[in-house]
Amino acid sequence: MIRVVVVDDHDVVRKGVIAYLNTEKDLEIVGEASSGFEGTELVKKLKPDVVLMDLIMENGTGIEATKEIMNTETCKIIILTSYYDDEKVFPALEAGAFSYMLKTSSADEIAQAIKKAARGENVIEPKVATKLMTRFQNPDKKLHDELTKRELEVLMCIGEGMTNQEISESLYIGIKTVKTHVSSILSKLNVQDRTQAAVYAHRNQLVRKP
Repeated sequence: MIRVVVVDDHDVVRKGVIAYLNTEKDLEIVGEASSGFEGTELVKKLKPDVVLMDLIMENGTGIEATKEIMNTETCKIIILTSYYDDEKVFPALEAGAFSYMLKTSSADEIAQAIKKAARGENVIEPKVATKLMTRFQNPDKKLHDELTKRELEVLMCIGEGMTNQEISESLYIGIKTVKTHVSSILSKLNVQDRTQAAVYAHRNQLVRKP
């Protein structure tokens, strides 16, 4: 029997997946959780073979949970999400996810992915596989290459330690526009706050001032 834990904060999705997986004779659902934190604790306690992990959840994201779980456990984690943008895909795989699937997958495809994971075979959603190939073929591509010209200017200002007000005055744009750009920058660079964005700017020589 392949022991499985399902982590997803959407009750309908979680219950639906579990209901189908329970019809598979060689799969055993040993636990379920509705948050990244709860899922992490449950996996450490139950020691499942495979974990189905959502990405965007309250109280701990799937990426954070995956990273923490893989620090101590040997189970295979399958990301099951609606997102396949670079800011989700690469951090999830870097955190240790074994497979990456979208919620548009059929219940049977999910079941088969679990069985393959237990055998050491991963499953990567085609859209995600394309991104991986692109990244492999363009290893020098940086995260900030995805920024718009204006976002790059705002990132430079952040690296120089400017406040939103100072950025607004320097670039002649409104405060709300600055906040929108900052939010987009944090997402595209996969950083948590302005400090990390500033560090990124310095590491990548995106700061105009010495």
